[in-house]
Amino acid sequence: MKHPMKHPMKPATALATLLLTLVVTAPALTPAQAQPPLQVPATAPAHVHPLPTLRDQATEQQAWLEARVDRVLPALMSEYNVDMWILSMREYAEDPVFWSITAPTTFAARRRSIYVFTLQPDGSVERLALGGGDQGGVFEAYRSTRPAPTQETGELVGDEQWQLLRELIEDRDPANIALNIDAEWAFSDGLHAGEREVLEEALGPYLDRVVREPRLAMNYIALRIPEMMPRYRKIMETVHAVISEAFSNAVITPGETTTDDVRWWLRQRVQGLGYQVWFQPSVDVTRQGSGRISGDTVIQPGDLLWTDFGVVAMNLHTDTQHLGYVLKPGETEAPAGLQRCLADSNRMQDLLLEEMQPGRTGNDILASTLARISAAGITGTVYTHPIGDHGHGAGPVIGRWDGQEGVPIRGDAVLLPSTWHSIELQATRAIPEWGGEEANCRQEEEAYLDAEGERHWVFRRQDEFHLVW
Repeated sequence: MKHPMKHPMKPATALATLLLTLVVTAPALTPAQAQPPLQVPATAPAHVHPLPTLRDQATEQQAWLEARVDRVLPALMSEYNVDMWILSMREYAEDPVFWSITAPTTFAARRRSIYVFTLQPDGSVERLALGGGDQGGVFEAYRSTRPAPTQETGELVGDEQWQLLRELIEDRDPANIALNIDAEWAFSDGLHAGEREVLEEALGPYLDRVVREPRLAMNYIALRIPEMMPRYRKIMETVHAVISEAFSNAVITPGETTTDDVRWWLRQRVQGLGYQVWFQPSVDVTRQGSGRISGDTVIQPGDLLWTDFGVVAMNLHTDTQHLGYVLKPGETEAPAGLQRCLADSNRMQDLLLEEMQPGRTGNDILASTLARISAAGITGTVYTHPIGDHGHGAGPVIGRWDGQEGVPIRGDAVLLPSTWHSIELQATRAIPEWGGEEANCRQEEEAYLDAEGERHWVFRRQDEFHLVW
């Protein structure tokens, strides 16, 4: 049965004119919406911030979702001249974009879920769901005309969905249709092979209007709205507080506590706070005479401690690396050589952030940063990545730990304002107190670019060792 169309057809020529206009007039994030940076005193202790109730979390996340589809998506579709964007997926075979367009009470696609976004003359985007729910009112959700035993109508299924999709396309008559197919960008390659086959069959003569625009999915996921920052800052402060506790005598007894003990303590601690981890935490030591010890080992006085620790809360990811030092008898601070190593790492952070200008590619930023690091007499490597809806997020990577010559494809992406990044790098220095043995000062700290492209720490960075005595 045909479904009545609510929007008149428009000729392709008129649509082209509209698209040209929308490039200029579509809504976008403005500096006035930006969250002002917060300057946290270095001496202020980090505090744990309990999460709101699950119900309140969902309310907050739903507001973010509505803001993103109302503001970010129309601007991107206009910028990239995409008239219609179709996402088609099945339960447990979701497109990566799914988690950025659905309500916090949705945990998987519903049977087959087809989402259709169509750019409108006023710069807004029509949002239709052909299968699945309305995601808290974000989509207009169609249902079947078939009666069902327990409800007035059933859900769209099979040929009904494809027929309705075809009718929608015929009615809107888009100049082009973007599908998430890309050989390089995982965030833009969510159309599974079998799903692509049946979708392309349903498109019929409109198949020749299909375009691939990987930047649409990638940058929709990457762009952050300022409303997220207050919550993200609290999450980040909590991470700092938990690491400070882990690298203290509250958790570590030198000569008894092992690195695995601390690893599992970190995971258990955040689980108790309602947070999750998105990878198993890492904890290791570097020890004079033994170098870096990655396996489980008993923590001893004189050890340089390191952790790589990432949590998830309200679909916001963190990725943090901090350093600690276990004091030897008679010591009140870390050896001067280690302190210089940490200072080198901090200087590298400064240089990298200075080079992270919007509009530059990740590879360009990497090359200029490494040149400045070398000129400063510092030995180190840079391997920074975006973060947000995913731990290793959408957008440009700036180096890899095993690739300082540049990163093909992903390093060629352009850095955008209103994005978040894990500033990940390491400085290497010979430590005189260790007889010239080298230590790596590995750090990772969240920073963000505001709407004007200025760079800020989300909470603050580590510039002193966590101390265990």
